Amino acid sequence: MAKKTEGKPKQKRVIVFSTPTCSHCNNAKRYFRERGVRFRDVDVSKDPVAAKDMVRRSGQQGVPVIDIGGKIIVGFDRPKVDRLLDL
Repeated sequence: MAKKTEGKPKQKRVIVFSTPTCSHCNNAKRYFRERGVRFRDVDVSKDPVAAKDMVRRSGQQGVPVIDIGGKIIVGFDRPKVDRLLDL
């Protein structure tokens, strides 16, 4: 039997393209954890294929690049993140 989600919409898929030394990346990931937002962290410093994918999606080489349900945010833009996640 399928589990019922108490009227809560399913969370959009969140991917954070980041590097370990990026303070804005770490702030974004902390923000998601504090709000219970599940996300996939992709370390582009260790994964050249992911780095290429990030540039293809965003047109940018800087991090963080945040993908929320297919919408791209370059940098940690909290108001935009909140709007896309309905927070």
